Amino acid sequence: MASVGLLYVGAVLFINGLMLIGLIPGKSAGILNFFVGGMQVIFPTLIILQANNDLATIFAASGLYLFGFTYLYVGINQFTGISGEGLGWFSLFVAVCATVIGVLQFSLVGDPVFGVIWLVWAVLWFMFYLLLAQHRESITRTTGWFTILISHLTGTIPAFFLLTGYYQPSPGIALLVAALAIVFLGLSFYLGRRPAAEAGQHGRPSAAAASPA
Repeated sequence: MASVGLLYVGAVLFINGLMLIGLIPGKSAGILNFFVGGMQVIFPTLIILQANNDLATIFAASGLYLFGFTYLYVGINQFTGISGEGLGWFSLFVAVCATVIGVLQFSLVGDPVFGVIWLVWAVLWFMFYLLLAQHRESITRTTGWFTILISHLTGTIPAFFLLTGYYQPSPGIALLVAALAIVFLGLSFYLGRRPAAEAGQHGRPSAAAASPA
């Protein structure tokens, strides 16, 4: 179930990134956030109910709620027009949790690839904290591009490897993911600083437009 949900994490991250750079209207993207957010709340609940108090299974499922609540929060924001500060502060909470989960992937689970992926998600959520809670609107497009660039790196591609049985939690792959994420972050800052007039041709995206992972 978790790997199926991860596939659609890639999809919703991609859509939310396009929303942030002004290519997709907020309500249009909000619909997918409701779909995937609902999935990411239902799936972990089913997993936990069938876990028979197995702590490893419950731990693996618990992180999915971070995604589910984030996406539902994004969808509600888009359809109600409420302020994004609450979502921003929730994103800080999620960034801290994602950091802890990432470290535990290295030390407890022995999966360095998802250790790196969770840390990349932590960076993304922290960017949304800065954008929404601290009103750093200057990083709106940077955050959007980073969301787009890591959507398939951290969601779609590992999901397909998991679903086909080819996933390997090797240190070499973890280093490759980390290197690509760093490159993508730098590229996002470059793309995010492109002339404002060019961005304005498509309409300025709202700072409360979306959230990560």
